[in-house]
Amino acid sequence: MVRLKDIAQRAGVSIMTVSKALRDEPDISESTKARLRQLAQEMGYVPDSTAQGLRNKKTKMFGLVIPSLANPIYVRMLLAIQERAYDFGYDVLLGYTWHNLEREETCLRRFLSRRVDGLFISPVYRLESESRLYQELLGRKIPTVILGHTAPFCSHFVNVEVDDLTAGMAVTQHLLQLGHKRIAFLAGPPATPWTRERFEGYRKALRQAGLEVDEKLIFQAGETLEDGGKAAMQLINESSDATAIQAVNDLVAVGCAEVLLKQNLEIPEGISVAGFGNSMLGEHFRVPLTTVDQPKHRLGLAAMDCMMQLLHGQRGEAKRLPAQLIARDSSGTAPATSSLARLKPLKT
Repeated sequence: MVRLKDIAQRAGVSIMTVSKALRDEPDISESTKARLRQLAQEMGYVPDSTAQGLRNKKTKMFGLVIPSLANPIYVRMLLAIQERAYDFGYDVLLGYTWHNLEREETCLRRFLSRRVDGLFISPVYRLESESRLYQELLGRKIPTVILGHTAPFCSHFVNVEVDDLTAGMAVTQHLLQLGHKRIAFLAGPPATPWTRERFEGYRKALRQAGLEVDEKLIFQAGETLEDGGKAAMQLINESSDATAIQAVNDLVAVGCAEVLLKQNLEIPEGISVAGFGNSMLGEHFRVPLTTVDQPKHRLGLAAMDCMMQLLHGQRGEAKRLPAQLIARDSSGTAPATSSLARLKPLKT
């Protein structure tokens, strides 16, 4: 392993001169810096980041905690954060919670033990108004950016989020304009703010159209393909009279649509289906999915902007970005009667 001492001996200068040159200190001439950097590169010198971190109390590492990469929104956000982190000379450590509170705490404590300079967290949402772990992060003054909506337990931190309420309204309004009045809503986990906002958008659009929410059209689906499939079976077994389905995300929408197609129910002729998120899965589904395009890459860039503000001692500004409706083949004119109600019940 090449040391500063080895470079100094080869160049005929002191170790301190080499150290200052590689740190770009102002009291070393530019020509000397260039010569010593070139020599260090030729000799294969690799800086000891651990030693540097001990000196300046910076590790040049971020911790990023997300549920998993199964949800496509996190892939683009992760790429954007890593891209900007690289530009700023940081590495990103990645942890998965799988929506589990204990695993979230384990991930965060491991990152704290690595002395990361900041944290990006897509939290495991809970109904409690306080969290001992998040209070600890606040007390430690760890620069922290929440990826998504805040909730009472993490409301003290800066965040980046999508305007899910307006986007949820846009999906419902699109289906209403196509003549649908019986629109089923497949909701996500009840503790998540994004579920509540998307449902509130659905409710608001119905009321603006002079319609009230019918509880018989609301289904607690979840957020996976499997959850969408189970919701479709429930719709069929309850002989729902819905002519359109608005799902909380693309995974649920595609899982639901797959089951309906297997029952020979045509989309959109028999029933319209819409999702949320604009994932590649929905775009390339056999009936391309009407959905909402979330600015996933821009969310990641906005999160990094917030982090850099925090690292420079600034307060950091929360960001709420707009989303855009994308109408594709899975939504069409409402049929005269519901085709769902004519399907035979399925075994669960």
